[in-house]
Amino acid sequence: MEIIRSVQSLRKKTKLLIKQHKQIGFVPTMGFLHEGHLSLMKEARKANDILIVSIFVNPLQFGENEDFEQYPRDEEQDEKLAKEIGADILFIPAVKEMYPKKMQISMHVTDRTEMLCGRSRPGHFDGVITVLTKLFNMINPDRVYFGMKDAQQVAVVDLLIQNLNFPVQLVGLPTVREENGLAKSSRNVNLSRDEKEEAIWIYKALKKGQQFVIDGEKNPAMIKKEVMDTIKHNTSGEIDYVELLSYPGLKPVMEVKGQVILAAAVHFEKARLIDNLLFDESGRTIHVFKSEE
Repeated sequence: MEIIRSVQSLRKKTKLLIKQHKQIGFVPTMGFLHEGHLSLMKEARKANDILIVSIFVNPLQFGENEDFEQYPRDEEQDEKLAKEIGADILFIPAVKEMYPKKMQISMHVTDRTEMLCGRSRPGHFDGVITVLTKLFNMINPDRVYFGMKDAQQVAVVDLLIQNLNFPVQLVGLPTVREENGLAKSSRNVNLSRDEKEEAIWIYKALKKGQQFVIDGEKNPAMIKKEVMDTIKHNTSGEIDYVELLSYPGLKPVMEVKGQVILAAAVHFEKARLIDNLLFDESGRTIHVFKSEE
């Protein structure tokens, strides 16, 4: 595995790979790798000639009340895990390398961001599309991989690729879960023992909503009510939102039709957890989301 820290070296390397007609799979991360990241890397490893992983804590994604400096980092462990998976290139740039000067071009997302988590994180997705635009231009990947746990991010990246005509296929892979169904997250360590037991009910509630659809319910209000009631009755957490929207458009729907997402966010004392399910109008689970090639 080759570790690259400069943009110039990365571009030189990827130009050579493209000249050799190598298929490049790319997994962008902010490091502190966990099983969710590793599952993306494994899939990218299988489907491409070359696997490139980036580790970059992007300051543009952090809002005023979010502490960029406190974001967890463990470069040594990240290098070890990436090497074990079989990454060919690990790109670990410094902030000054990615942003040598203050950005003089501003990128702004005007759709798919005013709901779900985007509602409480203004500017977050502007930072996401800015850094991804830079990374796509440096690497020119054939495929880029994200986890569906953050389905709103996947929808925004889909928009970026469509609007700017990036020649890259987006692959959204299933959320990695504990045996009991709880979505794996670095935030789970902040849950108390009781909260960890309660948190399982977020997924159970979403599954109950999906079952409503399987049983023929098409009214989003009825489905959302069932999910909210289940979470309220089985957890001490405070519900941030429960939404049922079209996907990837993330628009409110009058009835369950086509591809939809049922999503929830719940605040516990020291952690805010998100989860979602993607399914069609019959309630059949959609495991993998892919943009058009």
